[in-house]
Amino acid sequence: MKLVVVSAGLSVPSSTRLLADRLAAATAGHVAAEVRVIEARDLAVPIAHHLTSGFPGPDLTAALDAVAAADALIAVTPVFSASYSGLFKSFFDVLGAWDADALRGTPVLIAATGGSARHSLVLDHALRPLFAFLGAVVVPTGVYAAAEDWGAQGLPERIERAAGELAASAAGPPVAGHPAERAAEPTAAGPAVVPFEEQLARLRG
Repeated sequence: MKLVVVSAGLSVPSSTRLLADRLAAATAGHVAAEVRVIEARDLAVPIAHHLTSGFPGPDLTAALDAVAAADALIAVTPVFSASYSGLFKSFFDVLGAWDADALRGTPVLIAATGGSARHSLVLDHALRPLFAFLGAVVVPTGVYAAAEDWGAQGLPERIERAAGELAASAAGPPVAGHPAERAAEPTAAGPAVVPFEEQLARLRG
């Protein structure tokens, strides 16, 4: 499984990257995964150039290609002003402009870090609508880590539950619109048509 992680942390070291790494490791514990981490901070200049010129540049193009080809995505942002960071939003704005269907049907685990637990609603009020708009399949459990959550009970359990949901979603049948589904679409000859009577007989049998 190709697992791509987008981390929008700004500092080094970053609690956002730490959470991203822990989510990726937990997911890889459920299913064999080839993990690629994309640091949005390293792409800040190419992102700005794309927004003003429409040209992504080689590094940003490689990152966009990786996200579009992912079997599953982990997206982690720090919280600024009760929402995702501008850099995080800009990366996915560029992705949507580059390929509107890049995340369609892709399982996504959303996560965020912040200084206070009062910002935990960012997962449902900001991140979930963003990825729903992009056509992604967001797993039920999002992970928010406030400053006081590190080393405390509860965070490891949330990480493990969310990672299990992402692994299970990625291992399931392809969702309509996902690249794996599009690659398996029937050829011009079209799928075999099963008469209704035969389908009904199968159900009764």
